[in-house]
Amino acid sequence: MTRTNTNTSTDPAAIDPTVAALLARSNALGADPANTNYAGGNTSAKGTAIDPVTGEETELLWVKGSGGDLGTLTETGLAVLRLDRVRALRDVYPGVEREDEMVAAFDHCLHGKGGAAPSIDTAMHALVDAAHVDHLHPDAGIALATAADGERLTRECFGDAVVWVPWRRPGFQLGLDIAAIKEANPSAIGCILGGHGITAWGATSDEAQENSLRIIAEATAFLERTGAAEPFGAHDASREALPEAERRAKASALFPVIRGLASTDAPMIGHWTDTDAVHEFLAGEKLAPLAELGTSCPDHFLRTKVKPLVLDLPSGASVEESIERLTELHEAYRADYSAYYERHADADSPAMRGADPAIVLVPGVGMFSFGADAQTARVAGEFYVNAIAVMRGAESVSTYSPIEESEKFRIEYWALEEAKLQRKPAPKPLATRVALVTGGGSGIGKATATRLVAEGACVVIADLNVENAQAVAEELGGPDKAVALRADVSDEQAVVQAVADAVLAFGGLDLIVNNAGLSLSKPLLETTAKDWDLQHDVMARGSFLVSRETARVMIAQAMGGDIIYISSKNSVFAGPNNIAYSATKADQAHQVRLLAAELGGHQIRVNGINPDGVVRGSGIFAGGWGASRAKVYGVQEEDLGEFYAQRTLLKREVLPENVANAVFALTAGDLSHTTGLHVPVDAGVAAAFLR
Repeated sequence: MTRTNTNTSTDPAAIDPTVAALLARSNALGADPANTNYAGGNTSAKGTAIDPVTGEETELLWVKGSGGDLGTLTETGLAVLRLDRVRALRDVYPGVEREDEMVAAFDHCLHGKGGAAPSIDTAMHALVDAAHVDHLHPDAGIALATAADGERLTRECFGDAVVWVPWRRPGFQLGLDIAAIKEANPSAIGCILGGHGITAWGATSDEAQENSLRIIAEATAFLERTGAAEPFGAHDASREALPEAERRAKASALFPVIRGLASTDAPMIGHWTDTDAVHEFLAGEKLAPLAELGTSCPDHFLRTKVKPLVLDLPSGASVEESIERLTELHEAYRADYSAYYERHADADSPAMRGADPAIVLVPGVGMFSFGADAQTARVAGEFYVNAIAVMRGAESVSTYSPIEESEKFRIEYWALEEAKLQRKPAPKPLATRVALVTGGGSGIGKATATRLVAEGACVVIADLNVENAQAVAEELGGPDKAVALRADVSDEQAVVQAVADAVLAFGGLDLIVNNAGLSLSKPLLETTAKDWDLQHDVMARGSFLVSRETARVMIAQAMGGDIIYISSKNSVFAGPNNIAYSATKADQAHQVRLLAAELGGHQIRVNGINPDGVVRGSGIFAGGWGASRAKVYGVQEEDLGEFYAQRTLLKREVLPENVANAVFALTAGDLSHTTGLHVPVDAGVAAAFLR
């Protein structure tokens, strides 16, 4: 064992050597999805420290805490426990039927303050007599773990170096089992956990990592060397991948409908996976029976549910045929899931969390996965890709044989898993909502996108200047939070394509902000027909096109939605030298009323915001409009914001963030019964009061 102290500094240079080695090993193993999946598995190290109470040397266990991710693990993600107290739990262990009580007992073994909550796997790490222990979920390892004759294959693959452990639900008894196996097999470097994953150990951190990687590499090589060429059976050409353009078009047409179905119990964000591995599975003759068996590793089915919904139509089925059949299959899936719950639930089981699928497989198109946010949806898809690899490996050397359905239920509706879910923070007001903001690369659009992401929404930032949009998306957190696309809202086909691309980003659309705009400040006699057409094409025509195409998506989803028009105080105020701009803003203002009346039956609310004098950060003002308006009013351009402020009742300058606040107020739920409204955000311009 290694002697350390218990410094919990976040400064890497100040971290204890044992802890530093553990974190380095964890990050290295977790960085490669071939080793373990996101937030899957755990690692540990044992060492000694001086107990500040007694001044005596004390044996400690550092182990990845509940819910953490190995690839990004830091010191704060570790639980730190006194080994003598954890080992003493063997004397009070009440047996398998009450082993859940042991997790609460771990809290009485903690050393010091802070750190993560101990996970269910803590006993495995504490009781195994090795200084360093890794528990991982590599696809190759789980393939052997889920093979019908996995014990024989493990022996054939590893000899005496790796030992088979029959399936047992994670917990204290599994820790006792593995500890006994290691003691009985002193030359072993690890074990295959039936139906689950692998565990490896070592006297040093490097040795544990080497042993983990050796098990994974040897399992992978064994499968490649001995596996059958077509593990999913013969290729069915009727279910093979469509050509890319056709595939994307069909995916964007189906995605909102599928998202709406998957959101029957609770709204979801979606992710589309279009990889060769998915399409190989979808075109295999064993697709239906393998999908029906479901996933096996607990980390998999906790995110993917026990099995997916599979569209049983060929790739060439029309969108209309596919939607009709998906609707039927969804109803059957919900009934089947409810029956699964009823078969296994008892009086102490948590309430059913929802009967909708988390994974939907569509031959020729790909996989649609769902979750409460974009990361969860993406990770659910990644886990099912892991499950496909597991089935591929198991079927190549044997028969895929996951754990029993009753065991899956015990884990899915485990009281400990429920407690973990209850510890999650409350969702933000716009969580699960997908927004599209046009003109989102600067000014009001950027401020609006920023506020929406901060409140939990996923945002598609559309802008004619795609570089600006990309910069904003990156600033807001990247593809799990915001994505960028180029959009010329005056071009009908460009709008159609942009909306299709937006749908593929997060599964659909719920909140539209028509913000794209420009302006030319000219008196009537100097305004050309080209000036007039340009402004009307971008704002009146553009917002009409965006509203029409996004309304199609929201109607298909059947989840309601919001359309917001960033109009202007000029829509009701007759200012000088502004005929084209003000007229098109009046057009937008009336679109709000017309669409509110037309779309209300679909629970789509349409409202407008009338800003004035938003100078700072504005692309419009920076593009010459500011200089023109300053000339009209006889002030310096740099003083224009203050000039606008002084002519208001409140004497305040209007900022992009003020408009973004109004978007949030209209869409966050408190005004759920409001549609057809125009909200002034102009600091008080009496001449623009709505009457």
